Amino acid sequence: MATERTLSIIKPDATKRNLTGKINAKFEDAGLRIVAQKRIQLTPAQAGQFYAVHKERPFYGELCEFMASAPVVVQVLEGEGAIAKNREVMGATNPADAAPGTIRAEFAESVGENSVHGSDAPETAKEEIAFFFSGLELVG
Repeated sequence: MATERTLSIIKPDATKRNLTGKINAKFEDAGLRIVAQKRIQLTPAQAGQFYAVHKERPFYGELCEFMASAPVVVQVLEGEGAIAKNREVMGATNPADAAPGTIRAEFAESVGENSVHGSDAPETAKEEIAFFFSGLELVG
């Protein structure tokens, strides 16, 4: 498997509960390296731009409001098959369906407040990383 990079977001429900370190430990324990990271406060407009792919979905407004409700930690994870590995470590979107030991099984509060976001494909990862980071900030 090739070395890849993927975007990870630690969402407001997790940052409010000081879970950043515990979540990062799960990524690192799975063999992923954090090659860029910053804590930011999204505006509703920025959240809307990032999640524009979901604009027609019924949950879009609520998602944007939630993502702008408190700081998030955006980061770039790197490793062998990083996209799939990140999604495995995160667990299913619905925490009730997430495997034991995954981030969402342990920390998510609901389907909407599920603690983390991760890119779903190489093309998406490239776009999502560029949304938050310049090339100078990727220091792997």
